[in-house]
Amino acid sequence: MHHLDLQVIERALKWANQGLTVWLCTVLKTFGSAPREPGAMLVACSTGDYLGSLSGGCVEEDFIARLQKGEFNEPVQRVRYGGDAGSANIRLPCGGSLEILVERLAPNTENLTHLEVMHATLLGRQPLTRCIKLDGSGKRFNLSNNTEPAVTFDTASVNIRIGPALRLIIAGISAISEPCALFAQTLGFEVIVCDPRDEARQNFAVAGVEVQAVLPSVFIASGGCHANTAVVALTHDPRIDDLAMIEAVRTEAFYIGVMGSQQTSQQRAERLLRSGGLTESQVARIAMPIGLNLGSKTPAEIALAVMADIVRLSRGKERHAL
Repeated sequence: MHHLDLQVIERALKWANQGLTVWLCTVLKTFGSAPREPGAMLVACSTGDYLGSLSGGCVEEDFIARLQKGEFNEPVQRVRYGGDAGSANIRLPCGGSLEILVERLAPNTENLTHLEVMHATLLGRQPLTRCIKLDGSGKRFNLSNNTEPAVTFDTASVNIRIGPALRLIIAGISAISEPCALFAQTLGFEVIVCDPRDEARQNFAVAGVEVQAVLPSVFIASGGCHANTAVVALTHDPRIDDLAMIEAVRTEAFYIGVMGSQQTSQQRAERLLRSGGLTESQVARIAMPIGLNLGSKTPAEIALAVMADIVRLSRGKERHAL
């Protein structure tokens, strides 16, 4: 799940707690070059305000226009965009098509509880599957795991897997931290930067990024990582980088990496084994040198290599398959 999905559910909760009916839309299936993948979400209310994305913009505009005309009053509906003219509401410029689930959620106790569970799951709880009856007769949660398809459905129900939103923890601020945070935001990550140094934090200027005035190791040890978290150490300072790695390998983080040359990385590995108390299998979890070998030289190029490697792993791609 992306950080935008977390923001969507937070907005849905805000509106529902204000007594507003909300419409939660989820991409079920895409065909061809549709820009969003199954599981992507959008939330809207009757005022025409919305947050989230289902496509490049045309689907959203059509949906909001139809919503304000009084459509989508059923508890659950499936809507298809694109494809054959006979089945389409609008033709997508990309030539693809997509099918979305539209849920009308009145601000009652049942729906508020459902949204609160979704919110907790996106923040890092056990992955769940939302099971929704297409006749509107009910919905429930089942335990899930990250290996299940994002969406499955049949004629009677839809199953949508939800899990922790993608998170990037940047351990320490350096020249590479800012472009890395910017790339990560664009890719849909929640970004958290940890650095105890006042001057470093004052010089960090990326809007929308949470900055913690603590050692990264302290934040990680306090429960800052879940299964969809990547941890990157980018300072060249062992007092920050090494401690972050020692704590990160004890978590479920799917990617752990630290910047440095081949020689520096070898020295760090020996140091973590000797003084850090780590096992060889724990050290093997750490990508060092960090990132893909793109021949990067500038801070932006290094940040690109780091985020490309994180995306590679999040998509289940082996390096040799690139």
